[in-house]
Amino acid sequence: MATFFIFMFLPLISALAVPFLYKYLNRQVHTGWFVLLVPLTIFIYLLQYIPHVAAGETYKYTLSWIPSFNINITSYVDGLGLLFGLLISGVGTLVIIYSIFYMSKIREALHNFYVYLLMFMGAMLGLVFSDHLLVLYGFWELTSVSSFLLISYWYERQSSRQGALKSLLITVLGGFGMLAGFIMLIIIGDTYSIRELMANMNMIQGHALFIPAMLCILLGAFTKSAQFPFGIWLPDAMEAPTPVSSYLHSATMVKAGIYLVARMTPIFGGSAVWFWLVAGIGIITLLYGSLTALKQTDLKALLAYSTISQLGMIMSLLGVGSLAVYFGPGESGTVFTVATFAALFHLFNHSTFKGSLFMVVGIIDHETGRRDIRYLGGLMQVMPITFTIALIGAFSMAGLPPFNGFLSKEMFFGAVTEVSHAGIFGLGNIGMAFPIIAWVASIFTFVYCMIFVFKTFGGRFRSEKLTREVHEAPLGMLISPIVLGLLVILIFFFPNVLAKYILAPALTAVLPMMSVSAYDLKISAWHGLNMELLMTIGVVVVGILLFKTAKRWIKAVRNYPQRLTLNHLYNQTLRGTERLSAALTNRYMTGSLRHYLIYIFAFFAILLMGSLLLFYGIRFDFANNASVSVFDAGLVIGMIIAALTVLLTSHRIVAIVALGALGYMVSMFFVIFRAPDLALTQMVVETVTTVLFLLCFYHLPKLAKDIERIPFKLTNLLISAAVGLTVTVLALSANGHKLFESITSFFENAYELAGAKNIVNAILVDFRGFDTMLEISVLTIAGLGVYILIHQRSKRADASEASLLEADSRSSAHQTFRRGQDETE
Repeated sequence: MATFFIFMFLPLISALAVPFLYKYLNRQVHTGWFVLLVPLTIFIYLLQYIPHVAAGETYKYTLSWIPSFNINITSYVDGLGLLFGLLISGVGTLVIIYSIFYMSKIREALHNFYVYLLMFMGAMLGLVFSDHLLVLYGFWELTSVSSFLLISYWYERQSSRQGALKSLLITVLGGFGMLAGFIMLIIIGDTYSIRELMANMNMIQGHALFIPAMLCILLGAFTKSAQFPFGIWLPDAMEAPTPVSSYLHSATMVKAGIYLVARMTPIFGGSAVWFWLVAGIGIITLLYGSLTALKQTDLKALLAYSTISQLGMIMSLLGVGSLAVYFGPGESGTVFTVATFAALFHLFNHSTFKGSLFMVVGIIDHETGRRDIRYLGGLMQVMPITFTIALIGAFSMAGLPPFNGFLSKEMFFGAVTEVSHAGIFGLGNIGMAFPIIAWVASIFTFVYCMIFVFKTFGGRFRSEKLTREVHEAPLGMLISPIVLGLLVILIFFFPNVLAKYILAPALTAVLPMMSVSAYDLKISAWHGLNMELLMTIGVVVVGILLFKTAKRWIKAVRNYPQRLTLNHLYNQTLRGTERLSAALTNRYMTGSLRHYLIYIFAFFAILLMGSLLLFYGIRFDFANNASVSVFDAGLVIGMIIAALTVLLTSHRIVAIVALGALGYMVSMFFVIFRAPDLALTQMVVETVTTVLFLLCFYHLPKLAKDIERIPFKLTNLLISAAVGLTVTVLALSANGHKLFESITSFFENAYELAGAKNIVNAILVDFRGFDTMLEISVLTIAGLGVYILIHQRSKRADASEASLLEADSRSSAHQTFRRGQDETE
């Protein structure tokens, strides 16, 4: 158990060491060589699980965290988690190899880059192996935070900051919705465990919160996996360095939503709402992404929208596959189980070809200084290896043989064709829309894949349009895309090795009610002349015609009005929100302390008094009150006089003495109420503070004698009276209501519970220890912030002084030079 958690948290632990490695070793060795060991070690470790998981075994590990609240880090290794774990660590290894040659150790802040990347990797591993819903949510949000840091890595660019902010706003919004869905699931199933929820799915599906929980969880999945209409953040995430884009798009963040839908399929699958949302939104996203990709001239933007399209395809397959839960074991269920299998297969294939394509774009950008298709062309002549990799990846994405994308695309066509014959959930004529939309979107996919390859590498080589002298990329940058390209081809020829050891166990995890052995999982490139093959032939024929005639129609697509796009809607919403908040802020942020106090106290009085009246909370019960002695009354009168003296006196010394007297009288109340330790503490504090006040204020000038008379304001009187009345009524009502049993008996047992003889100390130190620790943490963070600000200010001051000295030196040298010239003349 301990070994698994060591490897699971290895990226997060290693992130702590990266700054030190960078500081002491970066000048000699690229930091990436040390970071490379982390994903490589995890990948090798996870390989040992493959034969056991393929044989049907699963592993559960529990690390105690907050057992009193039943929150433990419970990890579960099954086929689905292992599939994602291998992708995260395997592709992560290739991405880091690529980054070593892409990211300069001289110009780039590599310590930041690799810390963020390791955080991201650790968050994804924790997410896919978590069985506890709240722990999964914690890792989920950590992926949003770490991706925000990666996207904004070049934070000097405004576009990087805006892209990072957009991704954070959208994904965190979805994450909050997902958290609400998780809480509903916990309420329904009375458990935090996903395994236990899956075991009780029949009970869960009959609950009133079933649909709300489903909608909230899908909101989180759709925002994270860039489904329509939330996919607008993904193209803006292209502002990150290319290694990040390759990792984020192929194996990590965008696949998190896919993972969540697959993991929740046993719980929500079989429901009409789940089917229509997952399959419907997925197929719409497929069409939207493929059509929008045609508009792009930037290669990274084109691949970003293609990722949206491919994610929509996978999501729609998961939705279609969820029908297997409805039909159960049998012929009908078996047909739709193949759709889930196709989703997992294409998920793996997408990681291979999309990772290689992003690396190809990074190579093009790195070697030519351009990513715009309009300035590229003829690169095949000078970059033949890069061209070969691009050809393999793009043709696989287009669904052409002999590449792995062809196999999963054929299975996709077969799945959407079967939907039209399902005969449930109103899938009559509407069901025919699935194969039609899939076919049209696949044509667009084919066209933009051809544009990617032949507009970039074909045609005339235009060196005058490029900013650098073009040559083939160094071998180090080619290693990773070559490995991924070889996988694309090898999977086509040996797909059943992957199916047997990786995909079949993952399918069992997604659809545990279906028997994998009940149908043939063999993947074959040839099934005869069937509908799927005819659809593929149609895609190729129509796609070639559209590509050849692209000059006649593609401008119409690219000239689509920007005001009708989702990005424009997002920007307008953001600007409108900012304008509204600025208008509201300007109305109450007047710079007047009196206004601020009016807002605070008025809100306080209205909220509390309104709650007391609305919920019938006002109740006075003086039956058990102690009698008020003459000492009590005298102390109260003395406190009132001291307080008024502080407000009305014109001498500082008198005000300080009156304030000290007020504190001493409070300590007398502690004595009357039999709390001598509190009284002693109060007296010590009052004595020290009074002396400090006197020492400080003695050196200040006296108060001005010409104090203006403050005019009477009815608003002040009403708010003051309302606050006083509210506090009084609240205190008396709290004393009159006994809704819960008193906790005094618990604290009276302080000696046994905390080993403390002083009950007050036990409450402050032991029972409230966690609260005290957080207060200390806040002070520590504030202290660090102050130190950093002072330190940075000192550095800027030193730099400014140095620049001034340098300028003076240059000016002096210039004057000396001029005098020398004058003397010579």
